[in-house]
Amino acid sequence: MKIGQYLKERGFSLSFEFFPPKTQEGEEELFNTIRELEPLKPAFVSVTYGAGGSTRDRTRRVVERIHKETSITVMAHLTCIAHTKEELLKILQEYKDMGIQNILALRGDVPANMPGFVPPEGACRHADELVSLIRENFGDWFSVGVASYPEGHPESPNMEWEIRYFKRKVLAGADFSITQMFFENRYYYEFLELCQKHHIHIPIIPGIMPITNLRQVQRFASMCGTEIPQALIDTLSAYEDKPEDFLKVSVEYTAKQCLDLLDNRVPGLHFYTLNKSRATLMVYELIKDRLPA
Repeated sequence: MKIGQYLKERGFSLSFEFFPPKTQEGEEELFNTIRELEPLKPAFVSVTYGAGGSTRDRTRRVVERIHKETSITVMAHLTCIAHTKEELLKILQEYKDMGIQNILALRGDVPANMPGFVPPEGACRHADELVSLIRENFGDWFSVGVASYPEGHPESPNMEWEIRYFKRKVLAGADFSITQMFFENRYYYEFLELCQKHHIHIPIIPGIMPITNLRQVQRFASMCGTEIPQALIDTLSAYEDKPEDFLKVSVEYTAKQCLDLLDNRVPGLHFYTLNKSRATLMVYELIKDRLPA
């Protein structure tokens, strides 16, 4: 199933994101999580791709296992900044041969362990170039998604700059977008208004992350330029030594965020699971009666 076509026909998708574990034990734990989430009948799941292609083989293996061992449509993330075009085309051909029809096209972060990193000659330096490469060589075989940043990419000086770069990805042939995580819905709504102003009309699926470890998510947020409301930080901090209460408060906040988004007819909800199912399942129980049929 192509995600872009699904969104056109159904108008709403529930989806989950995973990362490829480093060990076989971690991979088996991930597949336990996938089996726990599969009954929710997600439209798709996605598998991330490490900076500089560091998880290339692990990402491909997890994608293939999901494709073969479950009933779920899977989308492979692909970052381009550290690959030549020839390497990218080889990876894409491998996915096509596997029967994978959905790609999330990303520039990718500069590898943290490679100071002075310079993209290889012939690399796609921006995500719009990767989208163009896919379209030029594979036509409509792949449904292509891209990232969007409601609060702006850390490298963008302002939102007008941000929206211009986003539009380049759309014009290159992106079918849909998934946002970076956000914790205040106003940023998402303001971003949609900017997209309308710039005649961008692809589905933009909000990315949602239930907070299960405050310090970990604060670290993620600082890296990607996402604001966590101080009131939420203060509330969760008061329960850091009471894990069950912490989780309850966090899940209730996330469910309230999701219900507001659903009231505003978003095209989907994409949960960043961190390879765990419990928090996502708890949020689902609180919002399931409001999900579009």
